[in-house]
Amino acid sequence: MPQPTPMAAMIQFHKVSRLYPGNIAALRDVTLSIQQGELVFLSGPSGAGKSTLLKLIAAIERPTTGSITINGQRLDDVDRAGIPFWRRNLGMIMQQHSLLNGRTVLDNVMLPLLVLGTAKKEATTRARAALEKVSMLDRAESLPLALSGGEQQRVEIARALVNRPQIILADEPTTSLDRASANRVLDALTAFKDAGVTCLISTHDDKYLHRASRVLYLRDGQLVNDRRPVMSRSVGL
Repeated sequence: MPQPTPMAAMIQFHKVSRLYPGNIAALRDVTLSIQQGELVFLSGPSGAGKSTLLKLIAAIERPTTGSITINGQRLDDVDRAGIPFWRRNLGMIMQQHSLLNGRTVLDNVMLPLLVLGTAKKEATTRARAALEKVSMLDRAESLPLALSGGEQQRVEIARALVNRPQIILADEPTTSLDRASANRVLDALTAFKDAGVTCLISTHDDKYLHRASRVLYLRDGQLVNDRRPVMSRSVGL
């Protein structure tokens, strides 16, 4: 009986390096493969290359050498004009909050859809659904400054997910959050992983690594370990 063809990886790095002026290496010769629906933590000390790896996937930066393939498409085939269209497949949660303080929570989450030309009625429906998934619908009419840090982070997640991305990139999403707020943020990300979304989360905090499908350890720009936690678990909302 013929064997099924293995499913292509969602994310593939092949001997990727990213060098800065002065021959400073943020990443060196990284090769990895991540499947659809994996919840992958990027672990390692500050300066290990975690944020650079996420920026390369988002095409915020380009590799100096090597190739990156996302869902079958090589990123070096995407020109500058095509990058905004490429990023529609991504949900990005960066370290610094980027919510617009003069707009309500609902308006903030609707914004990516309105920029793409989605009708306001549909954008409202989808934004409210995204907020409900992260347990923030009851704060839809609040302004961001009225929210705690953990609540703002969950709104960031809702905004990242409203475009129904294939991949979520989260750069230190639990930084400066208390344990309860951090767990709520990770609960939200885990729920989307369970729905088939591929999630990459950078962290230097080892206490959350048991929640991952895989943990990639980076040090000095190199991938030094790739393991699956023994007690990996999923927690729904």
